[in-house]
Amino acid sequence: VQLQASGGGLVQPGGSLRLSCAASGRIVSIDTMDWFRQAPGRQREWVAFVSSGGVTTYADSVKGRSTISRDNAKLTVYLQMNNLKPDDTAVYYCRARQGGVYYWGQGTLVTVSS
Repeated sequence: VQLQASGGGLVQPGGSLRLSCAASGRIVSIDTMDWFRQAPGRQREWVAFVSSGGVTTYADSVKGRSTISRDNAKLTVYLQMNNLKPDDTAVYYCRARQGGVYYWGQGTLVTVSS
């Protein structure tokens, strides 16, 4: 399973971005999908989760500002982020679970700066 993340970029504080992560390869049935992020000099942290049935959970740091969703037909997970803050600057990674195995994407850089 390969995961291709996209949608990162430079955005001003208060702006919005929509990240996408598309799965390909030996897809049988993807269970859960997550977004993580890693800021410079910090450990990777979990951001949001969506189950195969659409149940979602969020880290407190993004709750109320972000929405995770998935399109099972397109094998894609999205992360809509609004009211972005400089602290949201990080490389964002998607992760998918299939058959008890976790797969990671390569990351997409989000920079929030004026």
